[in-house]
Amino acid sequence: MGLGQVRLSRRQGLVAAAGVAGAGMIASRASASPDGGAQYRVRGLRAPVELIEDRYGVPHLYARDEDDVFLAQGFNAARERLFQIDLWRRRGLGLLAEVLGPEYVEQDRATRLFLYRGDMAVEWGRYAPDAQRIATRFTAGINAYLDWLDEHPDQLPEEFGILGYRPARWAPEDVVRIRSHGLTRNLTSEVRRARVACAAGVDADLVRQGLQPEHRVVVPEGFDPCALPDDVLDVFELATQQVEFRDGAVRATVRDPATEGSNNWVISGERTATGRPILANDPHRAYSAPSLRYIAHLSAPGLDVIGAGEPALPGICIGHNGTIAFGLTIFPVDQEDLYVYQLDPADHTRYRYRDGWEPMTVLRERVAVRGEADRTVELAFTRHGPVIRVDEQRHLAYAVRTAWLEPGMSPYFGSIAYMRARSFSEFTESMRNWGAPTENQVYADVAGNIGWVPGGRAPRRVGYDGLLPVPGDGRYEWDGFYSGDDLPCRLNPPEGFIATANQFNLPPEHQGMGLGFEWANPFRHQRIVEVLSRQPRHSVADSAVLQNDQVSIPARRLTALLYTLDSGDAELRRALRLLRDWDAVESADSAAAALFEVWLSKHLGPGFVRAAVPDAAGVIDDADTLVLLGELENPGRWLPDAAARDRLLLDTLRAAWSEVRQLLGRGERNWRWGTLHHSFFEHPASGAFDAAQRARFDVGPLPRGGSPDTVNQSSYRTADFRQTNGPSFRMVLDVGDWDSSIAVNTPGQSGDPDDPHYRDLAELWRTGRYFPLAYTRAAVERIAERRFLLLPA
Repeated sequence: MGLGQVRLSRRQGLVAAAGVAGAGMIASRASASPDGGAQYRVRGLRAPVELIEDRYGVPHLYARDEDDVFLAQGFNAARERLFQIDLWRRRGLGLLAEVLGPEYVEQDRATRLFLYRGDMAVEWGRYAPDAQRIATRFTAGINAYLDWLDEHPDQLPEEFGILGYRPARWAPEDVVRIRSHGLTRNLTSEVRRARVACAAGVDADLVRQGLQPEHRVVVPEGFDPCALPDDVLDVFELATQQVEFRDGAVRATVRDPATEGSNNWVISGERTATGRPILANDPHRAYSAPSLRYIAHLSAPGLDVIGAGEPALPGICIGHNGTIAFGLTIFPVDQEDLYVYQLDPADHTRYRYRDGWEPMTVLRERVAVRGEADRTVELAFTRHGPVIRVDEQRHLAYAVRTAWLEPGMSPYFGSIAYMRARSFSEFTESMRNWGAPTENQVYADVAGNIGWVPGGRAPRRVGYDGLLPVPGDGRYEWDGFYSGDDLPCRLNPPEGFIATANQFNLPPEHQGMGLGFEWANPFRHQRIVEVLSRQPRHSVADSAVLQNDQVSIPARRLTALLYTLDSGDAELRRALRLLRDWDAVESADSAAAALFEVWLSKHLGPGFVRAAVPDAAGVIDDADTLVLLGELENPGRWLPDAAARDRLLLDTLRAAWSEVRQLLGRGERNWRWGTLHHSFFEHPASGAFDAAQRARFDVGPLPRGGSPDTVNQSSYRTADFRQTNGPSFRMVLDVGDWDSSIAVNTPGQSGDPDDPHYRDLAELWRTGRYFPLAYTRAAVERIAERRFLLLPA
């Protein structure tokens, strides 16, 4: 569909069609204003708010004060993404069974274990001074749209009709009490490490997860790695995963925190073509339709901020305010521990702590169940956190201690402070108490400064490293938390740029703090630095190209090992030749990339595990690529010698060649990595839809290049090569000439499948293209498409 064409939206009931950007539109769901736009009467507004939606679906909200702009943001979030944010709230508060039935009671119970249950005055006080007011206005906006829907029930998003329920009202506390939507680490890795330790010794786990800085793991005294129940994490995973509907029941998609990262970089004007800084960010998260991110522009006296946030939260967490720019990646601090308790054999609600028995706190809560009587669930807590498993036979209990249940840890909500900063000192101050998720923030301002400010509530562990579960009897405790003042930061480095990609980036003086040992592999960061270092005059277009870069450093290193290998097997020689002649670019149309990824992920990695730690081969799914490369280049620790290395390379490559021939046919000239590897944006309730509904709500499949190790990150599941996460939102900011900035979201901005902006950005995103991120009023007017006027009710 062309940019000048507008398809009519069934949900919005648009009557007007347009051929000229900026033409007003009339919506049957709202009254018409004199200028041809649509009007809504909005309860709670004090003065009119103008909403201009541009041709890319980005809303620009112009209000007379901040109270009204945050209310309007909530109203618009509900207008565009109501089902998404309603499901976010219900899942997060443990209210799914109320509308979806008894199959969801256990998920509701699990999620309620991880709600914030502390003092709300303390909670609000950990954010910006007006945090409670902002949340109150934002949720009032959501509720105002629900009021409007009560008067216009025919405009209710159709997911509610399919599932047979209505959206619920919000309270301000809902925004901050929900914690389980944030990114978590490293509880699941602790359990995996314990399973490897039981099978083959704790050192064997280094094949699964290399540690940085170099560190020797010791099994904590009093912990038996072989005593962990197989289902010890079931409740935690149910509490922290998104809802999927399958055959009338709920199934959680298990998330791998190791693949959820991001890229960002900031470049000094001394190294750009314009003399102005450039800031780029592409956060990597799980894919869905609609996107996790929503781009918006909030403008009121004293506030003029644009960028992306999560639609269920007020404010902007990635973007700029006309003076400073900011972008985030995960800073992989370890915020979680699994505690193991010896229970009183006569009373399993008491656990050993120091020299006595301490009672658990047991809450009984009512869970409303659709179609049935209410049920009562029990929620048990130790002094460390929620109990997720009780082993009745062994008299053991397991509880989670996590920093993100502390006050001030609502994921991303802290951005309401830093999005209003005007200098590096103000930005650093606003990050001092940042809680979750732990972040690398890059910064730039119109004065030409660039910087790096990590943030996150990091526990001070006493006498242990957090890499394995520990007894909960008082021997392994936290001594408070590090603050932002304890973390490193940089301002205007001599290199002229700063880049982060979740890699190990602690300066030497901070490496003994025990912040964490599990970082993303360095390949994306290495490639970013490689490109930026050789560009003396970087441009916005260069950053766009870099965000879409598909050069694989692991492919470079692995194919270099193949030049000295040969085989009498004709098919294997063809495989060797294909990889030797390859440029290591994992484009969607590359035959070599298809072979390489099938080889690495399904044969070489698992084959290395079997050779290196055979006793753990049934526990470790795949090898850490950095550890694998190190051993292949310098065998001797995990493999006996170079001859064993060469046999492993050839045997696994032969198996991979055979599998690709089965998947793509015998002629490698017709192989394409994108034929296997694909993106698919699935609606969260797709499993409840019929085939016709799925065709409307789901987006894809789209052929995809890249891999977990390319800057254009694309993690995938090996069963069918579907991409599991990556950059759905990309942004490149020209700091100071803001209208020259660019962005893209995917598959689109809207949550309505009949809206032209539901999937209109998917092809731009797939092909590495962007749209202008208009900021000044004049630039917005040039690409205005729909106009709405929000009026006090």
